[in-house]
Amino acid sequence: MKICQLCAVDFTLHHFLLPLMAGMKAAGHEVIGVCSDGALVPAARAAGFRIECVPIARSHDVRRHFGTYRRLVELFRRERFDIVHVHTPVAALIGRLAAWRARVPVVVYTAHGFYFHERMPPPRRAMHIALEWLGGRLTDVLFTQAEEDAAAARRLGLCRSGRIQAIGNGVDPARFMPRDGAYRARVRAALDTREGDAVILMVGRLVAEKGYVELLRAMRGVPAILWVVGERLGSDHATSIDGALAELERTPDLKSRIRLLGYRADVADLMAAADIFTLPSHREGMPRSIIEAMMCGLPVVATDIRGSREEVVEGETGLMVPVGDESALTHALARLVREPDLRARLGAKGRARALGLYDEAKIVARQIDALGLARR
Repeated sequence: MKICQLCAVDFTLHHFLLPLMAGMKAAGHEVIGVCSDGALVPAARAAGFRIECVPIARSHDVRRHFGTYRRLVELFRRERFDIVHVHTPVAALIGRLAAWRARVPVVVYTAHGFYFHERMPPPRRAMHIALEWLGGRLTDVLFTQAEEDAAAARRLGLCRSGRIQAIGNGVDPARFMPRDGAYRARVRAALDTREGDAVILMVGRLVAEKGYVELLRAMRGVPAILWVVGERLGSDHATSIDGALAELERTPDLKSRIRLLGYRADVADLMAAADIFTLPSHREGMPRSIIEAMMCGLPVVATDIRGSREEVVEGETGLMVPVGDESALTHALARLVREPDLRARLGAKGRARALGLYDEAKIVARQIDALGLARR
């Protein structure tokens, strides 16, 4: 088979799609990636894949997508793909339209988290559901990561064939694992953090919907160091956290305990050196960062949202708090800082759960099997 893996930005392709592409290639298929050009494209090519760069704007302005649509139609006709597999909302919708126009035999869509959610204003929610339904008329197979999304897709009829499957999410347990004290000490020393400090880690884009505003304020009542990994993508239209960062600058004591680390390629090392992981997002699909933290034996404090509540078992592998509840977030984080035995117990159970459910190789194999692409 000749297979196209399409997403909007190089970050998604490099960090989330390469393992699937490698699995399909190992099964004997030709796999080509398509995304907007970016700094991570050379790394994807170095991994042994042809990457075609097509500008894909992360925008709701339809006028910005006509050129993308035309380029994709031309690409699909020229390459004569057997399967076009689309990811990320904007690229998925344009890609399915182009695949239909180019008469691609099979179109697969992975919803890494539907954009609509329970706290969205009803008119806006209805609009996004309508767009997913329209895209579903052009979809042969719909994968979701969370079971909750799969149930919603079945209820709303978001795939014309009815072939809807929750595939989960996963990471490589050979990369994400607990480390010994000497390893932790080396990582901490490089970040001006003492071994005796309690360290909370947060990984995510620097936008408000990730819960940074509440987290930075909650840290006033949490006696710990906070490592923040992430940056705001150039294509991101989500609400900024500039106000919260300005407030941080005016609070010297708090600022001294927060390390804004930007984009990092060594997240596995940072997780192995931290004590607690938090993801107070307002909206997620099925966050990989939580799985990475669980693989490393970290207890998790997360918001009670789709995807996160499927991964974290309240009181067993972590603690759940309401979305936007600064007080509850403060209490949960402070409790884990004060109770190292609880951290160890939750972390150990979280790692066992991650090993059983979220091994990346199993997730890749599940997709390959579902699409009938396994080597025979």
